[in-house]
Amino acid sequence: MNSFKKFVTDNLLPLVEMPGQYIGGEWNSVTKNHNNVDVTIAMAFPDTYSIGMSHLGIQILYGLLNERSDVACERVFAPLVDMESLMRKHKVPLFSLETYTPLKEFDLVGFSVQYELSYTNVLNMLSLSEIPLMASERSETDPLIIAGGPSALSPEPLADFIDLFLIGDGEESLLQFVELFKKIKQQGLSRTEKIVALAQTLKNVYAPSLFDVFYHDDGTVKEFRPKLPGLSLPVRGATVKDLNTTYYPVRPVVPYVKTIHDRITIEVMRGCTQGCRFCQAGMSKRPTRPRTVENVLKLAEQCYQNTGHNEISLASLSISDYPFLHPLMEQLNKVFCKRHVNISFPSLRVNEQLVLLPSLLNTVRKSGLTLAPEAATQSLRKIINKNITDEDLYKGVEEAFRQGWHVVKLYFMVGLPTETDDDIDAIAKLALAVSDLKKKVNGSYGQVNISIAPFVPKPHTPFQWHPMVTMQRIKEIKARLFDKIRRKCIHIKFHYAERSILEGIFARGDRRLGKVIFMAWQDGCKFDAWEEHFHFQKWLDAFQKAGIDWSFYAHRARKDDEIFPWDHISCGVVKPFLAHERQSSINAEITPDCRTDECPDCGSCARSTNYCSV
Repeated sequence: MNSFKKFVTDNLLPLVEMPGQYIGGEWNSVTKNHNNVDVTIAMAFPDTYSIGMSHLGIQILYGLLNERSDVACERVFAPLVDMESLMRKHKVPLFSLETYTPLKEFDLVGFSVQYELSYTNVLNMLSLSEIPLMASERSETDPLIIAGGPSALSPEPLADFIDLFLIGDGEESLLQFVELFKKIKQQGLSRTEKIVALAQTLKNVYAPSLFDVFYHDDGTVKEFRPKLPGLSLPVRGATVKDLNTTYYPVRPVVPYVKTIHDRITIEVMRGCTQGCRFCQAGMSKRPTRPRTVENVLKLAEQCYQNTGHNEISLASLSISDYPFLHPLMEQLNKVFCKRHVNISFPSLRVNEQLVLLPSLLNTVRKSGLTLAPEAATQSLRKIINKNITDEDLYKGVEEAFRQGWHVVKLYFMVGLPTETDDDIDAIAKLALAVSDLKKKVNGSYGQVNISIAPFVPKPHTPFQWHPMVTMQRIKEIKARLFDKIRRKCIHIKFHYAERSILEGIFARGDRRLGKVIFMAWQDGCKFDAWEEHFHFQKWLDAFQKAGIDWSFYAHRARKDDEIFPWDHISCGVVKPFLAHERQSSINAEITPDCRTDECPDCGSCARSTNYCSV
């Protein structure tokens, strides 16, 4: 044990809650000698260990990079407040789990940024690492700070802090990035020269420092202009062509402490073409790419042998649309039921097949059945392109109750375009009707858990032009629903309005918001996604100090021809298609799924998998 690790384990870990999250050495983790590799990278997740270790993307990239003999990839998560306090008190820099190496000693620090409210955690982790927060202030001895994940699709709010963004699927792009970095590192290039070389060569890499942004007098974006030749726009997101041939971590790291999802997760299909107009993932992850049944079974068996987990979750944006779901479930049940391994789904799409799914899920443990109607009236469903019916929902839920399920969870959004009080009241009516279905089956009301989130317009969606509803309106909706639903077995979880507003601001923000993030972090903001740590007034103060009107980002309808702060980033779906879908929404027209209907020319199928410009 090195002296640094001994100091931490002797003096810090005995004083913190759940010290196991800072120890490392878990089953299937990988430790390498840094002297025997060419590139070292710290995979940083700007939230706690329990959340980060539940994220499939981290497991994929960690395993993918460590398969290379010339790369050492290690993990680091945001320390909780008690650990951070001790680290700052004893001047202990943030370190990796595998070798307790301070982050500032790595070649690369890569942040997986999944959510806008983790931005201050990125800054806090850099601060704890003794790495300058501002990219412009970093020296030759500092690592390159890279970032990927959903937030990279709208990277400008973090532009001041990140050297390079990797856009799109990491499995497809990260190996190319590391290989090129290895070459330019051996050439002895300066820090700036490395950034330029990476951005000029790789089409899915965006370096904010190499572009100037100009604004109109009204505050909207006028132009993105490269500072050097050889920098092309848009920056194109990488995409995996075939899930069956891409890397998958069959030896995932098994945590020693409790995590949010303590299970095997297998992605059976990537992408979704249902076309929900609010869904960024559904737009940016097109087209659909399913795994074969044989491939899923092989991965499930290997992961089980290497972990011993007693649950397998089949992940997909729309699991009901997986084309081989019935034969897959038959085979999984045949293999794993006798081992008492549970098979679970994420939220299910409501369609005519829903009535058949409860019997397919008749496995070891009947947890709650999760459905995402999103809206409770047919008129509003047409607006958001959610082509579902109450009849299909009721049939599926009734069958679930007959099969022994006791709890149904329903997801809804409020504040959607054109929404009225009647649409809100319909949520209450639908929840009560679902609860009534169990009484029809066995004489007692069914438990229904409702999760309600304010609608946040996201980049690269048909609703990116829409304003958010006001905080006052969100709170009125909340009060109305709690007044309408008074049955004890129906529970409502309503997302915090202030956090949703903040999410909306940064989802569609520009790089001027960097000063707001910095000032909020200076004032103590971190773990903003956690209710007990969230301080909205500090954020309001930060906006005031920065001289920025936050309503400009949250509550303003965008002009038809406005240049957005993310228009220089391409996820495949083209803006004319999004504009057409926006008009279809205004006309209350349903756009059918292109897997079963005509091609809508969204642009995603034309994406190339060649990401080098040379």
